[in-house]
Amino acid sequence: MSSIAEQFGREDWTRFTPKQRWRRFAIFAACALAIAWSLSSIEVVWAWVWGAPAQMGDLFGRMYPPDTTNLAEILRILWQTVNIATFATALATLMSLPVAYLAAQNTTPNQATLWLGRLILVTSRSVNTIIWALLFVAIFGPGVVAGIVAIMFRSVGFIGKLLGEAIEEIDKRPVEALEATGASRFKVIAYAIVPQVMPTFWAVAILRWDINLRESTVLGLVGAGGIGIILQGAIDTFNWPEAATVLLAILALVIVGEVVSAFLRRRIL
Repeated sequence: MSSIAEQFGREDWTRFTPKQRWRRFAIFAACALAIAWSLSSIEVVWAWVWGAPAQMGDLFGRMYPPDTTNLAEILRILWQTVNIATFATALATLMSLPVAYLAAQNTTPNQATLWLGRLILVTSRSVNTIIWALLFVAIFGPGVVAGIVAIMFRSVGFIGKLLGEAIEEIDKRPVEALEATGASRFKVIAYAIVPQVMPTFWAVAILRWDINLRESTVLGLVGAGGIGIILQGAIDTFNWPEAATVLLAILALVIVGEVVSAFLRRRIL
């Protein structure tokens, strides 16, 4: 049986044309040059990189066995961390509702409010939680208030963006039907828009709570409350066994958060 190439009157076959091969080669070369330039510009001390495995082994050796002397205080602050994430998520969810309404093209009153809503979303998401925490520690002072407000400001952009996109994707027929009956704007929102976005609302709120649970563990590094305060203190005093206990507590908290968020999604959605 003759080959496919012989049937079509060709002796050889290649996947790419010469022009396509040169284009692919140029793209790969550009990527390699970009990586090389990035490595040269960040001034990596390669001696430290090669010595990192030995340093990690030494550090883990100092952490073992974990010190549970201060376990009661660690668990108390860990519960404070959960409260920070929970309160911040609840406040952010409430604040994101009007922002999502303004940022959605099919619900915003005019072009000015559309850009206002999107400016709020971009501003919130473009600043890292630690930066927000540093700012609010300077305003409110060290403590959980600064941590709650920092996570809240960061979460508004995340929740508002996803809710705004969900609002833009709703079925317009229920909205048009209520408007045709002369229903008020509030009733249109309550009976035509809200029921369609509620599954997304709960899914996004649970997801953001899970994320905030992780982010709240590092707020203490800048004085904004949470388990990070004890971790920073243990690192500063070279108390590596206690640092190991804190890290294990954080790991347990993250695992519990995953289990709880998965349970809530199954129950609510």
